[in-house]
Amino acid sequence: MHSNKDTLLKGIKRLGYTTLLMFSAPFALYQAFKNENHPLFIPVLILGIVLAIAAIVMAFYAIKTIMDGLFDTK
Repeated sequence: MHSNKDTLLKGIKRLGYTTLLMFSAPFALYQAFKNENHPLFIPVLILGIVLAIAAIVMAFYAIKTIMDGLFDTK
């Protein structure tokens, strides 16, 4: 059983982007809730929620890509 190294590398890169999203989403949410009286509270809160959802979706997509690379599915 051989692995597809190109697909595996692509999955690891996506996992790196996922890690970046996983750190930026809580930071944006923290900043939003820290400044509730600021006029940009709602846009920053929405940005934080979108980043959190994107981190979850990207994590599943990255794991699927890694699994495809490990088991050489086409």
